[in-house]
Amino acid sequence: MKLLRWLNLILVISLLAACARGGVGNGDSSSIPTPQIVTTRMPSVEAAMRAYLDAQMSEDFAAMYPMLDQATQDSLSQEDFTQRYKNALTAMSVNEMEYSILSTLTNPGNAQAAYRVIYHSSLYGDIQREMTAHFSLEAGAWRIQWDDSLILPELAGGYKLLSDYKIPARGDIYDRNGNPLVTQTKAVALGLIAGGVPPEFEESLFSELWRLTGVRPEVIRYAYENYPSGLYVPIGEASQNAVDERFAALSAYSGLQMNTYTSRYYFTASQAVGYTQSIFPEELESYRRNGYSGGERVGKSGIEKWGEPYLAGRNEARLYLVDANGNLGNPIAQTESKPADSIYLTIDRDLQDWAQQAMDGFPGAIVVLERDTGRVLAMVSEPGLDPNLFDPNNYNSINLSNMINNPAQPLFNRAAQGQYPLGSVFKIITMAAALESGVFTPQSTYDCQYDFTELGATHILYDWTWDRCQDELQQDPTLQRCKTQPSGLLTLPEGLMRSCNPWFMHIGLNLFTLGRGNAISDMARSFGLGQATGIQQVAEVTGQIPNAGDGVQATSIALGQSDVRVTPLQVAVFTAAIGNGGTLYRPQIVEKIQPVTTNAPLSGDSILTFKPEAQGVLPLTPENLQVIQDAMRSVVEHRRGTAYIRFSGLSIPVAGKTGTAESGIPDYPHAWFAGYTLADRPDKPDIAIVVLVENKGEGSEYAAPIFRRIVEIYFSGRPQSVYWWESSIGVIRPPTPQGETTPIP
Repeated sequence: MKLLRWLNLILVISLLAACARGGVGNGDSSSIPTPQIVTTRMPSVEAAMRAYLDAQMSEDFAAMYPMLDQATQDSLSQEDFTQRYKNALTAMSVNEMEYSILSTLTNPGNAQAAYRVIYHSSLYGDIQREMTAHFSLEAGAWRIQWDDSLILPELAGGYKLLSDYKIPARGDIYDRNGNPLVTQTKAVALGLIAGGVPPEFEESLFSELWRLTGVRPEVIRYAYENYPSGLYVPIGEASQNAVDERFAALSAYSGLQMNTYTSRYYFTASQAVGYTQSIFPEELESYRRNGYSGGERVGKSGIEKWGEPYLAGRNEARLYLVDANGNLGNPIAQTESKPADSIYLTIDRDLQDWAQQAMDGFPGAIVVLERDTGRVLAMVSEPGLDPNLFDPNNYNSINLSNMINNPAQPLFNRAAQGQYPLGSVFKIITMAAALESGVFTPQSTYDCQYDFTELGATHILYDWTWDRCQDELQQDPTLQRCKTQPSGLLTLPEGLMRSCNPWFMHIGLNLFTLGRGNAISDMARSFGLGQATGIQQVAEVTGQIPNAGDGVQATSIALGQSDVRVTPLQVAVFTAAIGNGGTLYRPQIVEKIQPVTTNAPLSGDSILTFKPEAQGVLPLTPENLQVIQDAMRSVVEHRRGTAYIRFSGLSIPVAGKTGTAESGIPDYPHAWFAGYTLADRPDKPDIAIVVLVENKGEGSEYAAPIFRRIVEIYFSGRPQSVYWWESSIGVIRPPTPQGETTPIP
């Protein structure tokens, strides 16, 4: 027995030893590898949910669609998926969205995520819902089992959203005295039947229409005579009240048609107040997201556009669920309307009307500011647009395309967006730079002759007196001596009074040679040129002020030419600053915004009131500013001043500067006059006025007379003198005469 036990023990030990060597009958000495266990981790359902909701927040529907499971994608195209979201978000007027994930549940092949969504609606406030998204695991990623309830739970089962709106009346726009500039009222479209007016009544009828519509008789005649006989000739519009006052006289004329309609009627100041139009199809979603129904007329330019949040009010609205049969359920969200507000401008309606007439049909611009506050009293751009033509209820709207496509660009606001060389008005700035440089003093003198030769024989430049002399010689070749002679020896203030080109060319070249080539350009920028005025409510451009690259350009910039570009509004701002002692005010065209009440205009508390705002100070010593002010007075008061004849007999003291700027069209320069009043009357704040007449002639011939008429109207209520080209106020003298020989630019 003992022997058998020992034999068994030896056998077991031998077998174990064989196993340790790699097994019986196997010469391989390597060990058996340890088994590896691989665990596949489930993807994060929270991360998948967050990626989807992040894409929804940015409305990146193209990124959301691939996150849907295959079954959903097979039954729903990306286009339909996108449209369902857009329709719902638009119906809710959603502007923004936020979310929070509440919980998740993960199973081997499916998962869930509960989350909260808050839709921020511009119309209904916050719309908050809790939802649960179900996921399928496909190709190692969680995909959403999507249906419409993931937009809003109530949309499950094929429901859709519908907003029903009640639109408040649009707010009115008033002038500073509470007179309507834009309001809802009855209006009359006035027109003629070509060939239908007896010739003996044409003149009187055209004058009647001028008084009602502001369209000048010669313009009416041109349209009337150039339409085929029997066709309707649209003339203009007037309020029903204005027509009623003249109805007895108007009804006596044959060939006149009057078509009444109810509209948002525009009285005056069209470039400032702007116009409204229906919402364009490509804008519809954006406007509906902001609480609009899509059927409103909205501001497209001017105050109408800037004041849209105030003038539109807020719609009353109900958000309904609609089933597949079109049946409405109870509203799931609602909001009450907010009445529109009224906007009161600084514009004076009477002055604006007269200023528009004062332009006398010339293309150009007028800006009138309160000198000491920056308030805009009138803003004229001619040719003006007729905002009433944008209303399809207006019978004359057939003329809309003609106005839009008019090459004279009546929709373009020349007062704030027109960019022009300033010409000799810029000499005010050159004079300021000269005085502040210390190189020149008020006593500095220069011999002003016909020509300027300091640039050398190849760059001889000429004074305006030379141009006038050449005109005289052309008219009378027998002349031995021109009537217009050079100005001779002048001090610096006298140089401004005579607008001597060589004097100011000399300043520009001298400063450039002394290494101060940017002195004039820097002074111009300090006067507010080359930058926006900050008017805010009216679209504007900045213009440009170049730096001089060489002596030739330096002399050109000194005269307001080269690449100098300014707007009439900019010029009005710095002209007012010269007159008020040096303060540059932000031009202000909105006086206040006030809730609509049943009380009379101007009563009630204001939502927002605008105050004068100083933006800077002219970089001039008081002594140098006084020198410039005195020189500008001499332009109109001294017998040798370039505008003396035009202001002779005016009872209101004024200061100003003429300007004649090259327009790029030979013999058709732009005419400028910029100045201010010094009446110092308690009942009438002093004003600054800038007049620009495009491609017409010299500043003293055209712009200065218009400036004078604005002064007369402002202080006296109506014009006191006729233009040299008129036979009576508003009536052109036939034939149109040539201007008198006066000192120009």
